[in-house]
Amino acid sequence: MAPAGGLPGAEIARRAFIFASRLLSWVLAGAALVLPLPAQAMHLADGILPLNWAAIFTAAAFPFVGVALSLLRRRAPSDPRLKPLVATVASVVFLLSAMPIPVPFVGTCAHPCGTGLAAILVGPWMTVLVAMVALLLQALFLAHGGITTLGADVLSMGIAGAFAGYGTFHLLRRLRLPLPAAAFAAGLLSDWATYGVTSLELAAALHGSRPFGQVLGAVALAFVPTQLPLGILEALLTAGAVGFMARRRPDLLSRLHLGSPEKAF
Repeated sequence: MAPAGGLPGAEIARRAFIFASRLLSWVLAGAALVLPLPAQAMHLADGILPLNWAAIFTAAAFPFVGVALSLLRRRAPSDPRLKPLVATVASVVFLLSAMPIPVPFVGTCAHPCGTGLAAILVGPWMTVLVAMVALLLQALFLAHGGITTLGADVLSMGIAGAFAGYGTFHLLRRLRLPLPAAAFAAGLLSDWATYGVTSLELAAALHGSRPFGQVLGAVALAFVPTQLPLGILEALLTAGAVGFMARRRPDLLSRLHLGSPEKAF
């Protein structure tokens, strides 16, 4: 029986989740604007990368964003639920990736990414757009990341993270690993791929006269104390979210191309 309001329980829960996500986003944005706290560099902030390298990374990310926008315009008319789903996933990625943990000596912060989970739910191409929107809003309203470095941040988090997570998940599912195990690995490798590419970007742009490999090793090593446990926590979150969806809404598995419900576990 439908609730008194006439809406099914799943629709009420979905609307409540969207409302709570938006409310928390505004609370975080307001707190960042009014609280007198020292700013922590988040993602790659403006000024970290020389402008020529920032332009190179932007040029590398631009074709992916263009393809993703084209796919969204092509698919949206035949699937009216696509845009709301992408928007909901974007709000989750925005919240997860707005939790900074300072990394010594690197000039940036570690944080969960959420792009592994996003890639499982909406695919890697839509995750590129999800990450770009989340990173742009954080740069504009939370002083996380930057405008000149937006391309580099999208390249690491939205492209490397998305395709690593998506590829890992579907490869392991083809090998008949259980759904939660595949989701765990996808969340883990997506997170670590993001910081691997971030290390490459920083080393390429900043090594100067020092050997590239030496700088790359130092930067990657600086991320290990924070990102090793964060990657495991994000993997657990990804596995838990996908497993919860499989138990509560198994009908969504086929729509999201995650496999048949009876083979989920």
